[in-house]
Amino acid sequence: MPDLPLTLTIAGYSRLLPLLSGEVKAEGIALKLDVSGRGSWPARATMLRRALHDPDVQGGEQSMAGHLIRIGRGDRSHVGLPVFPLRNFTARDLYVRKGSAIRSVADLDGARIGMYGWANSGSIWYRHFLAWLGVDLSRLRWCIGPVDGPRGESIARSLPEGVSEPPEGKSLSDMLIAGELDAVYSPPRPERYQPHDGPVARLFPDFRPLEQRYCRETGAFPPQHLIVLRRGVWEANPWIARSLTEAFIRCNEAAAAAYRGFPYASPWMEAELEDAAALMGEDFYGDGLEKNRRQMEMFAKVGHEAGLTANHVTVEDYFREYIESART
Repeated sequence: MPDLPLTLTIAGYSRLLPLLSGEVKAEGIALKLDVSGRGSWPARATMLRRALHDPDVQGGEQSMAGHLIRIGRGDRSHVGLPVFPLRNFTARDLYVRKGSAIRSVADLDGARIGMYGWANSGSIWYRHFLAWLGVDLSRLRWCIGPVDGPRGESIARSLPEGVSEPPEGKSLSDMLIAGELDAVYSPPRPERYQPHDGPVARLFPDFRPLEQRYCRETGAFPPQHLIVLRRGVWEANPWIARSLTEAFIRCNEAAAAAYRGFPYASPWMEAELEDAAALMGEDFYGDGLEKNRRQMEMFAKVGHEAGLTANHVTVEDYFREYIESART
């Protein structure tokens, strides 16, 4: 019987090389990874939309928050796999105006914080990080809109009560530099960020020790995206959920072995890998359900507290179809 053809959209992560080269294969599947442009946020947004709506693919990389919201609404049109191609720590993403009064965590009490979206995966982990720092989230004043460039169509109707958006024609960066915001939380660096002589700087310029402590105390290397399949594709062949997950696990293992064997992506990659492994274990990008259960529980809890779901979504509900497939 020939292998089942399957195409997934995904960003061009270097860790995918074992799958892209054919060194690792998904059992029973002729897998094609439709890789999007590297390092482009617009290309990433297009990729995420294609995973849900493009008839030429059967799924792909998708926002964890988007999947959480769908499951919370009872929409099971897509099947989530415990495969997490994108993970990010978040201390590095908090920006302030250079020379402002915001110089420490204590200064964030009651702060006005701009954020690129309310219902995004990164936004959930931002709230989790701030709460871990001891910031009272109920005292923060949020403003949601584009980090750079003027605000487009109003999104006020989709925002919770008390959450604002920039005035028309203004960006979050504009407001930060004008003193109308105290901080901006953003995954892409603001265009006017410059660590030495620009108007926007990081609140935590030496972010690595803080992110390491966060990881040590919470156990989280925050997953942001997962792999989803169209429900009809999964229903026709439920076994593909297990086969794909196991293939991505083997891909991560092969990539990690290659990095350790040839650690030349940067002059000090070998030291970086040793430090990361000492803190997080050798398989710090590891996929799979049980390995990531605790992080998923954190994510769903904060998402519910932010009002993204009416009820708390359990890990079993989030990955229901995958769990069913694994039992057969």
